[in-house]
Amino acid sequence: MSVAEPKKKKKRRKKHYLLRLLLVILMGVGLYFFLTSEFFNVDKIVVENNKYFTAEQVIGLAEAKPGGNLFGQATEEMKDKLLADPYVKSVSVSRKLPNQLVITVTEREEYATVPYGKSFLVIDKEGMILRQTDTAPTLPLLVGLTLSNIKIGTALRVEENSLLTGTLKLLEKMDENEIYFKKIEISAVVIRAYIYDSLLCEGTPENIMKNMDEIKQVLYDLYKKGTERGVIKVYGDDKDCAFSPVIE
Repeated sequence: MSVAEPKKKKKRRKKHYLLRLLLVILMGVGLYFFLTSEFFNVDKIVVENNKYFTAEQVIGLAEAKPGGNLFGQATEEMKDKLLADPYVKSVSVSRKLPNQLVITVTEREEYATVPYGKSFLVIDKEGMILRQTDTAPTLPLLVGLTLSNIKIGTALRVEENSLLTGTLKLLEKMDENEIYFKKIEISAVVIRAYIYDSLLCEGTPENIMKNMDEIKQVLYDLYKKGTERGVIKVYGDDKDCAFSPVIE
């Protein structure tokens, strides 16, 4: 075997390597131009799972705009802009080939309202302050709280924190049992939950929750009698309820 043969093989291998490298580069450039072509320009923005905001409002909050390339969309920035709003609990922004942007939001729901001076603070079931309004919303009104934090977009803090936590859990139980409390007065030990202006339940949030079935039966009996005034006193956690027509 001559010395020239190995050298020729090395040259051929080098040429093949360069050719493969050139093909890879050409494919990469071609792919780049394809992905950045108008074929992938966003022509539709889809909003999913929204209830409080309209689709247009969600798109506006995210500052999402059609027309740009799908892969050039700043999805993380859109998420951050949406999460800056108190009503947005979580959000995902995804790309759907070839030309759709999909925004999926999970919103906080208005659950109760707390008076603050001449205005009202609207909170969700976790106590997050969603907004402040001068008009009383048609939500359960929580009165008697000593507020220590009123910053929108943060959790409401009060001196009666344990009672507030229990009251918010009570509102969830209220929904499950289809009982509506229009106003709840919170004091140092117990709460007074008003069904009508002059018909209420009195007890701790925990005891009222444990006696929901009993309360529903008492309310049904009162409804049949046409009674809309009095107090359902809930003393313990074992079907211990008593009705009095006298409101103290």
